[in-house]
Amino acid sequence: MFEKLFSRAAAPIKRAAGFFSSPLSIFNRRDEGKPLFELPLIKLPVATLGWENGLTNEDIGFDGSDGTPSVKGGLNPVGAIGNTTAGWFLNQNFIGYQLSAILMQNWLIDKACSMPGRDAVRNGYEITVNDAVKLHAPVLDYMRQKDKDYKIKKHLKEFVRFGRGFGIRVAIFVVQSDDPDYYKKPFNIDGIAPGSYKGISQVDPYWMVPLLTNNNTMDPSDPRFYQPTFWQIGSKTYHHTHLCIFTTGVVADVLKPAYYYGGVSIPQRIYERVYAAERTANEAPMLAMTKRLTTITTDVAEAVANPAEFAKKMEIWAGYRDNYGIKVSGEDEEIKQFETSLNDMDNLIMTQYQLAAAIAEVPGTKLLGTQPKGFNSTGEYEEASYHESLESLQENDLTPMVERHHQLVIKSDVLHRFPDVAPFTVTAVWKPLDAMTALEKAQLQLLLAQRDTALVATGAIDGQDVRKRVIADPDSGFNGLPENPPALPPGALAPSLASHGGAAGNGDPADPEAAPGSVAAALPKPPRPQVPHVAPTPGA
Repeated sequence: MFEKLFSRAAAPIKRAAGFFSSPLSIFNRRDEGKPLFELPLIKLPVATLGWENGLTNEDIGFDGSDGTPSVKGGLNPVGAIGNTTAGWFLNQNFIGYQLSAILMQNWLIDKACSMPGRDAVRNGYEITVNDAVKLHAPVLDYMRQKDKDYKIKKHLKEFVRFGRGFGIRVAIFVVQSDDPDYYKKPFNIDGIAPGSYKGISQVDPYWMVPLLTNNNTMDPSDPRFYQPTFWQIGSKTYHHTHLCIFTTGVVADVLKPAYYYGGVSIPQRIYERVYAAERTANEAPMLAMTKRLTTITTDVAEAVANPAEFAKKMEIWAGYRDNYGIKVSGEDEEIKQFETSLNDMDNLIMTQYQLAAAIAEVPGTKLLGTQPKGFNSTGEYEEASYHESLESLQENDLTPMVERHHQLVIKSDVLHRFPDVAPFTVTAVWKPLDAMTALEKAQLQLLLAQRDTALVATGAIDGQDVRKRVIADPDSGFNGLPENPPALPPGALAPSLASHGGAAGNGDPADPEAAPGSVAAALPKPPRPQVPHVAPTPGA
């Protein structure tokens, strides 16, 4: 019988040498000797829409993985990667603004949303003028005071915190205007009257409704395609130019309506990892209390027959065990104790939190305030990468808000208070993110002083230039000095020459370059070499 069965297998069996690891693998098996993952090029018939460039239907082709004519509009995205895999990703969809607000109550999610804004704004910025307009100090001081009055730092931190928390945040520049359609029209700085700017107001996204025009929805080539031109906030309609909009995790056009034209929030991205980290951390004390498992060999049938007596004995045993008592066993009893190892439990917990911090783009050492564990990292690279993300946040999201605020302050308040000042524009230059220690500041001031001394010695600058630099430096300790030093009374010694016995304004006759009033005359002179005094020999 076996010989007959084997004799019937005359034709050799072809074996598949490789295939796709997807549900479509049945269509993509290859024989031995054929290229791996060879896909047929399917030329699909398409409707001719007036091909002015001479293209025909035969010139149009699409790649297909299963040999069936299909375009991207008809592909089944779930079947392409499998129902289970696609279902897991499809569950990570828009969770809603209310649920995002609830998740922000968690301490870790709140820090993940708040910390980048606080760190980006902490050191502040400097106001600079770049259009060759020289402003008096009172003008810039007035603008700095206005920043405090309008609480611009508070608004910047709130702008980032809720923008990351909801995926979108809108700031309104409040202007009192006599025009009832002021906010419906595009922003025009010439429409700002003196004293009309009242500050900044921010709105949560569930109070807003996007309003799209025909170009926003019908013309993909429009620069504002799928970006609302107007927003309905309360009873007012706002043109987008009157608003400053912060969006995090921008999604593709096909998903923008589902997100109400916002972005993916940090709570949506991080909630699963935070849940895993918190559950892992809660597991540690439970393991610590239950890591000792004791087993006793007994007659199970008798225990089942007398459950009340058995439960009483187990309660007595637990009491001895938890109170460091001694259990005496009989000759026919066998007791075993199993210990659950807690080694590396701290690394396991911290690794879960560091994964959550990675999603938030905040170093785990900063987000948690602890030393890194599990990844064997020093934290230096994470801090440098974090500062780069903060600089991007400052440049792309915070600077436009600050500059619009200053534009309105200048038009509404500064030019009204200082009528002799011509219109000007300012730029916000953010201060370095690294905060220097007192020792580092002192070392920097020493290096700057040595540099100034070398420049004065070469004649590149003079003492007056150094004085101006020191006054302008807020960390020098001398920024309160007057720009021009007070005049010395006649016959008084200059401070730089008094220690060398020279008179003020007199040059050194031994130094021809030290003419009165020259740079060399103003420089401190090194002490002259002393000739050793030798007492005369008696009788010489």
